[in-house]
Amino acid sequence: MKLFVSDGNPHCVKVLAVLEFTGVKCDVKHVNHEERVVPYLSRPALPALLLPSGTHLFSPNSICQYLIELNGQESSDIVNQWLEWEATELQPAVMHALHMVVLQGKGAETPRVLQGPLSYLDQSLSQRTTLFLTAEMVSVADVVLWAALYPILSDSSLVSGNQTLQLWFERVGMLAACVSAAQTVLQGKGLKAESLKTYLQRQPTTHHGQGQVQGRGTQPCNSPEGDDDDCVLSEEEIQSAAVTWGKGLTDLPMVPERQHPILPQEGKRNVLVTSALPYVNNVPHLGNIIGCVLSADVFARYGRLRGWNVLYVCGTDEYGTATENKAREEGLTAQQICDKYHAVHASIYQWFQVDFDFFGRTTTKKQTEIAQNIFWRLHERGFLLEDIVEQLRCEACQRFLADRFVEGTCPFCSYPEARGDQCDKCGKLINAVELREPTCKVCSQTPVVQSSKHLFLDLPKLEAELEQWLERSTGSGDWTANAKQITRSWVRDGLKPRCITRDLKWGTPVPHPDFSDKVFYVWFDAPIGYLSITANYTDQWEKWWKNPQQVELYNFMAKDNVPFHSVVFPCSLLGAQDNYTLVNHLVATEYLNYEDTKFSKSRGVGVFGDMAKDTGIPSDVWRFYLLYLRPEGQDSAFSWVDMATKNNSELLNNLGNFINRAGMFVSKFFESCVPAMALQQEDKRLLAQVGWELKQYINLMDRVKIRDALKCILNISRHGNQYIQVNEPWKKIKGDETDRQRSGTVTGVSVNVACLLSVMLQPYMPTVSHTIRQQLNAPPSVTGTLLQGTGNFVCSLPAGHHIGTVSPLFQKLESEQIESLKKRFGGQQPKTTAQPDVNAQPATTPASDPAAQTAVNGADAERARELTLAVAEQAEKVRTLKGQKAEKTVIGAEVTKLLELKKQLSLAEGKDPEPVLTKGKKNAQPATTPASDPAAQTAVNGADAERARELTLAVAEQVTWGGNKCNELGIRGETMEV
Repeated sequence: MKLFVSDGNPHCVKVLAVLEFTGVKCDVKHVNHEERVVPYLSRPALPALLLPSGTHLFSPNSICQYLIELNGQESSDIVNQWLEWEATELQPAVMHALHMVVLQGKGAETPRVLQGPLSYLDQSLSQRTTLFLTAEMVSVADVVLWAALYPILSDSSLVSGNQTLQLWFERVGMLAACVSAAQTVLQGKGLKAESLKTYLQRQPTTHHGQGQVQGRGTQPCNSPEGDDDDCVLSEEEIQSAAVTWGKGLTDLPMVPERQHPILPQEGKRNVLVTSALPYVNNVPHLGNIIGCVLSADVFARYGRLRGWNVLYVCGTDEYGTATENKAREEGLTAQQICDKYHAVHASIYQWFQVDFDFFGRTTTKKQTEIAQNIFWRLHERGFLLEDIVEQLRCEACQRFLADRFVEGTCPFCSYPEARGDQCDKCGKLINAVELREPTCKVCSQTPVVQSSKHLFLDLPKLEAELEQWLERSTGSGDWTANAKQITRSWVRDGLKPRCITRDLKWGTPVPHPDFSDKVFYVWFDAPIGYLSITANYTDQWEKWWKNPQQVELYNFMAKDNVPFHSVVFPCSLLGAQDNYTLVNHLVATEYLNYEDTKFSKSRGVGVFGDMAKDTGIPSDVWRFYLLYLRPEGQDSAFSWVDMATKNNSELLNNLGNFINRAGMFVSKFFESCVPAMALQQEDKRLLAQVGWELKQYINLMDRVKIRDALKCILNISRHGNQYIQVNEPWKKIKGDETDRQRSGTVTGVSVNVACLLSVMLQPYMPTVSHTIRQQLNAPPSVTGTLLQGTGNFVCSLPAGHHIGTVSPLFQKLESEQIESLKKRFGGQQPKTTAQPDVNAQPATTPASDPAAQTAVNGADAERARELTLAVAEQAEKVRTLKGQKAEKTVIGAEVTKLLELKKQLSLAEGKDPEPVLTKGKKNAQPATTPASDPAAQTAVNGADAERARELTLAVAEQVTWGGNKCNELGIRGETMEV
């Protein structure tokens, strides 16, 4: 194994640091920046790792992940989330900043570029109780992020503030691995290293838009050549863009209209898309919608535009205890409940414009036939076992409890709200009887354990075949990082037999005579719904599901569904030995939360699918915002304020503004007729920029990077707005003939960019896309031609083309409207324990001090969050000053500020501010502070809580770095007994 690095390349710092940190043995070879060590790439890609198999890894984060796994270390979910964030958010900003500082001398502008990611990292560190990102000990996430930031943060003059971040940076920088890597690559000089300047001079200028565009060194996996964030346009590329533009629509193939039933075709790319089947008894919330059906819809729509032969199927999962309980609640039969809520789901998805080819359900004859057929094939081939199972039975409900209706404490990580089948915190599978302190979620009674005979799928017997298939599928397909991680952890821990039957009435009956009183367990039965739903769509369903040679299968879901789609269901199909189509691309999202909490129908918290249309906000805007914050690499949160901001800035002021201006110029200045265009170099450059963004869009969408691809659309409209603003066609139209011609060219090019945007928007905002094409009177062929191949930005609206009536596409979301919606969907507000005295005088807080404004008559959650962060920052400042042995007067002033912030925090939390014990006054009374209030810990019985926390931090630092300086720090027992 050989690692190739180059001097001055900041991406090489992280791989060398991780190499030494993990202790993996590897030859390191230093090469120059221009050397091509990856033979199948036409340009250099460093660092690069040559594996014993002859394969090359050339993404720094991929190399780091490989070294971690090679060392036998388990990469936790939180580490993976930080690595994903570093790749997609931090690294593009850092590279842009390096170009500005080192090559352009614009150090003063660096804070603006880095403000977002550095603030996020600083806040994350401030809110943790551990010394490092993930734990008390340094993890590989710390090393990778430190290495990314090293060139910038090594010069403290560039980035002020963010004190918690600076302390963390200094702690990690003490690692021998970090010191060695920085010395090797940048001679320990950071920004002042001459080799860094030499490296950057050979690199294209970076374009850091929203911090989301992926560039070299930022991909989470190896990517095809040309997948760069670096948009450097050569003269040849600019001229090529102009030639492509001139071809028009005539030479490009048309995409045929859909004709049902859609069946695989010889010589076509046949793509089968499924989204996780939603439980019929639940009304889906926004997180459910973005996690499966909406994401799958965007990809299916995109595939059709690309000319692929796409079939998108989904349906409601209708069997199981949840349906029985819902039926009992509503006084209906289970079938009536299924009929009722199947219609509710269908209506919600229709309003969100989810374009299924077929939306079915699992309570059908086809489901019974196919599930029982797979069962018998598994039975005949010896992949089923019989065993006695201890189950939880609720005597109050008079039934065995399905796993999801049991809740208790996880036996592995002690999470108190683990389900009976899986723990959402640690991700491990659980047998319900293993839960500590289990309760029935229906009646809250404690269930009892009873025995029953059941059938099991013999997963250990299928494990070797499964691993071979996983190696092929994950190696060749686009599996998301979390899907791979979750699957690896399952297989690494060793598979165990999995029960496939349940003691229920409502389900697919088990056909075996010895188990005739049982039904199939939902996670054996439900994924078979994909097959049966397709069978209800067409009797030629086997052409899709028993045709792995011709069909590519994409599964979309949230991460909690991964193991059932990557392990359990594939084992069922492998064991059936009937040439089934298995998943090629498993696309899993993280979780979408609501504001700062979870969605809850019972508490009225969050927006559910049946409520969205009552907000008055168009479904396209909902689609846009959900896809904009799609939780691809880490959990994200819906925010009303952020939704309004994105609508007003990105849709109204950026995208809508550009498209409307382009169309209005044609209508107003050229009588709705596209003017003649005489391209100049500036126009050709714009064509090349737009063409590059189009290629990026296609590259990202092909790899199901849906959120990142959306940024390419917004980047194009930004280019367009700038192009219009610089050229001022509204002024030039009033000038001489040359100016009027220039106005016409700018207007004609702009309206063609708008037409391209309408096509790129179609998967995301279908109604807006259609409206734009209507307003521009765009030829129907544009939707089937512009996204062919690697993208074709052609002149689709030539001179003389008549457009329609142009009108604004978006409306502003006003703050009053958003505030009203926020309150409406915020659930019940927490009640304060004490009612304020109406005659009481308000606190004498100076009105001129915005930091002192608090909610006097109740809790102010938003203000409390701000103040919590301020308290943490101020406490860190105090600790720093003490550590630096600053003057007592200086420390005392900062301590006073800290105490005032804590007082304001108490007010914001709806509490009375506690009196503070004054040191040194013998007659002072200690504050009656509850021990449970950490913000109010005071010095009691001679102990100094602030000093104790300070010394605890110091001890942890010394232990972390292997030192033992407790005596030097002067730690005594009475100090630590706070």
